[in-house]
Amino acid sequence: MNVDKKRVDRLIEYVQGIRDNDDNKELYLKYKEDIENVQPQEAFEIFYSLLEEGMDSEEILVFLDKVINVFYKSLYNYRWEKPENDNFLMDLIYENEALEKKTNIIKKILKNKEVENKKEILLSRIKELQEFNEHYLKKENILFPYLEKRMERFEGLKIMWALHDEVRIKVKEMIRILKDKESNEKEINIAIGKLFFAILGLVKKENLILFPSASEVLSNQDWYEMHKQSLEYGFPFIDKKREDIGDSDSEIKYINSDDEKILFRTETGELELEQVLMIFNQLPVDLTFVDENNKVKYFTKPKDRVFSRSPAIIGRDVKNCHPPNSVHIVNKIIESFRSGEKDNARFWIDLKGRKILIQYFPLRNSNGEYKGVLEVSQDITEIQKLEGENRLLDWKIQIAPIH
Repeated sequence: MNVDKKRVDRLIEYVQGIRDNDDNKELYLKYKEDIENVQPQEAFEIFYSLLEEGMDSEEILVFLDKVINVFYKSLYNYRWEKPENDNFLMDLIYENEALEKKTNIIKKILKNKEVENKKEILLSRIKELQEFNEHYLKKENILFPYLEKRMERFEGLKIMWALHDEVRIKVKEMIRILKDKESNEKEINIAIGKLFFAILGLVKKENLILFPSASEVLSNQDWYEMHKQSLEYGFPFIDKKREDIGDSDSEIKYINSDDEKILFRTETGELELEQVLMIFNQLPVDLTFVDENNKVKYFTKPKDRVFSRSPAIIGRDVKNCHPPNSVHIVNKIIESFRSGEKDNARFWIDLKGRKILIQYFPLRNSNGEYKGVLEVSQDITEIQKLEGENRLLDWKIQIAPIH
């Protein structure tokens, strides 16, 4: 689909007028023909232009629904074809349909005056809506990145991400209200009304704008890859069995680049050797790798090590790295991993006034063959003290005082 640039420019003027609270009727009549012909991708172009102007997502949310309602008839009548490989798309569509059924049940509970313990029943139903977060995560982590790589206009997806966050906040607020013994029926009805307006509004925006646009710009291979990646997530409210989609790209490829740097390329990304080492050594844990022959092959060098390690241990048999009275336990752990009987072993000790967590994990290749053990040691003293929340938005830069 080719975007009509002139129509988009005129509709940008229209939306700017809505934003500035100009006369709605006069605006509509002026841009009536463009409004009646707007297409899904053009809607993305319009809101992307507002972001380019410097508006943030929260500002756009103030008038977003007003604009979508005006565009509704044209977007609803727009005809588009689902991709040939529509597994991922149909999962999202079926999840939305199941969500609407859940909200309809809640509406019936609200209207039924004979229902006792309405708060408790509603609380259970609203808590269930939290499961729908998996739907939003699949959009944010799979669909959005594919679209953003395809065209600049899909930077506008950050507006939809902001809508996801609004729903998440409203669900939590609804749960708080239902748990509050002092909350009344009027307060509950208002809060649920706002929640449903947000959550069902998102369904509408997906059906009218997101899904048609994605179907027009993404390739069949893109949809295949997205479907495969989606199998790592949940499928809220629909009966979805785990599929074996085949053609795994999990193997590691070693590539010598033009500048002689060794690259490690896998399904989940590409790293230079130096980047691999930086990542390992920045992790707030000690890592030690013992191979399938029980030989120490590698350890990381974090800034603050829990246990001392020296390069001299490389190639050493793991049984010689432990006191004699504990070697038999080490051997039992390794054999339980090798046989597949166990998948982890966990211990914790007190060391110099600190609480240390020590975990062992078996390493297995893509064929399930045992390839060694990873020891992970971590100082969890401060972690144990955590209470409440300290969210990303609470982070502040600590500025040193000027002397």
